[in-house]
Amino acid sequence: MKFNSQQLLEELSEQTLTFIKRAEKLRLEPFEKLNWKQNPTSWSVLECLEHLNLYGDFYIPELSKQLQSSATIAQKSFNSGLLGNYFAQSMLPKEKLNKMKTFKDKNPVNSQLTIKVLDRFIQQQNQVLELLNLAKSQNLNAVKTKITIPLIKLKVGDTFRFLINHNVRHFAQLERVLDKV
Repeated sequence: MKFNSQQLLEELSEQTLTFIKRAEKLRLEPFEKLNWKQNPTSWSVLECLEHLNLYGDFYIPELSKQLQSSATIAQKSFNSGLLGNYFAQSMLPKEKLNKMKTFKDKNPVNSQLTIKVLDRFIQQQNQVLELLNLAKSQNLNAVKTKITIPLIKLKVGDTFRFLINHNVRHFAQLERVLDKV
């Protein structure tokens, strides 16, 4: 899959701004609503956001390290890798719910969470915006990042797509939770 690099980064930035605005609106909801769960194994709104925070704890430092140490020059187009495109596309929610298992260390089920989860999420998304801005001067095809699956590296453009599509997926999930409260 081929993208205009700058256009891709702008679209990802716009999506990230949307997540920030939505998280800020969630601050207005009662804590009980954000902590409500349909059953003991399902996730609350706060658990969905904490899951995203746990991924941010891995990806934000990795993206920062690779982008700051890169001496590449921006290219007009970004060509998604086969594996990177697969991972990015697999994160998008489907019409029919496609459940996925998460890594145990990324599963916040039954955690004792507070409203600070929202603050941390917003802070992380602001960091993602800074990294997307930094990426505008880099070659999205040449800079590679580790991912949470050991021994696999993706092009930084695919890592951003995966990370932000992962947010799309879990925001759809938390909207479904809110609809049931």
